[in-house]
Amino acid sequence: MNKKIAIVGVNGKMGKWFANYFHKMGFEVVGFDINNDIKEKFITKANSLVGAILKTDYVLLCTPTKRTPEIIRLIAKEMQRGSYLIEISSQKFKTAQTLLKTPSRVNPVCIHPMFGPGTKSIDGKNIIIIPIKDAKKELSITKLLFPKANFVTIDAVEHDKKIAVILGLTHIINIAFANILAKDEKISLTEKMSGTTFKAQKIIAESILTESPELIETIISNPEVRRFAEEFWKDVGKLLTDTQEGKSEEIIDYIKSSQQKLSENIDLEKSYKKLSAMMKAIEK
Repeated sequence: MNKKIAIVGVNGKMGKWFANYFHKMGFEVVGFDINNDIKEKFITKANSLVGAILKTDYVLLCTPTKRTPEIIRLIAKEMQRGSYLIEISSQKFKTAQTLLKTPSRVNPVCIHPMFGPGTKSIDGKNIIIIPIKDAKKELSITKLLFPKANFVTIDAVEHDKKIAVILGLTHIINIAFANILAKDEKISLTEKMSGTTFKAQKIIAESILTESPELIETIISNPEVRRFAEEFWKDVGKLLTDTQEGKSEEIIDYIKSSQQKLSENIDLEKSYKKLSAMMKAIEK
């Protein structure tokens, strides 16, 4: 394996994470960012985007999702024969279509790491792989680069649908929840009164707000999010209407239905124990 990788967007949170990861893996790391103030001494700073990717066998794009297809089109024609163009964006439909059109001499690798820049170890973490041209080859090189991760293979359309729930819906719910907290003029009293559920939800909401507003906007702009968000809003509206109209039985039936369906695949009691254990660990 050639031990040289170029990271485009190296000054972003994930760019820095991958730079450190590959440096520890023994790679020579070349970095480029529009904010060219690269402070890490182990990163060889490239003066231009094209300069970063020339004579490099691995190019990793840690770029904003909306700009990734454009950057792929820009650099793919400049990359050397047999090189790998790897991208990690959170939406795949347009990006996968662009990767499919890259020159035959370039190997596209379309992945979505399901972890953030705070991750200490990649062991057991999920990486989603979207096949582009040669699924077997693309999986093989991804396993070579991330040998201790778990891998899930799915096509671009299904990826975006699943991510709409996994990231899109959870982000919408939590930023709206965070906005309510931000308006609470007695938040310290609220925190003193709170129990396990509120504390856990607050931590999740606060952690999401450490992400850049641009990234959050991209995540919730996934076209597939709208359907799930509208379904969520419809259910919230119905529950509120039923409470106002005193329809206790309908509310109870709604809850029982959710409990029954989830219990087919999940041990709910075990989930509650996990929540309690998680909060105990946090409060130590």
